[in-house]
Amino acid sequence: MLATRVLRQAAAQAERTPLIRFVGKRHTPENVDHTPQPHPASPTGSLPAGFGNGGGNSHSSFSSYRDHAQQHGPLRKSIGAAGGIGAQSAAHLGPVEPPNGIFFDRNQLPERFRRAPLTAAEIEAVASGGATLFG
Repeated sequence: MLATRVLRQAAAQAERTPLIRFVGKRHTPENVDHTPQPHPASPTGSLPAGFGNGGGNSHSSFSSYRDHAQQHGPLRKSIGAAGGIGAQSAAHLGPVEPPNGIFFDRNQLPERFRRAPLTAAEIEAVASGGATLFG
């Protein structure tokens, strides 16, 4: 690590010129076409039917898309509204008891299925990276 720090300090103090040189200043093109276009590798070479013209599944903005999108549940802004996620407290959902034969924790299983406690030798072997096993 010391060698790396020395090299970094030397590089910071030395004047360095980059090998890549850009010609001219950066500028944003004035006429960029932002209209939806089909992907160049599209098998049909056209956009889906009703895309962008107010069709059944078209959205005028990302916000309107997000209001109707679903990814592991609704993404709507009304999540806390009546009937949505979080609309009721957990007390209204009833008790959380597992059905017969289902366990939430390994310690609730019968003794023969529980984890065996680690011995002092096993703990030492893990802590030393196995070095205590040889020698």
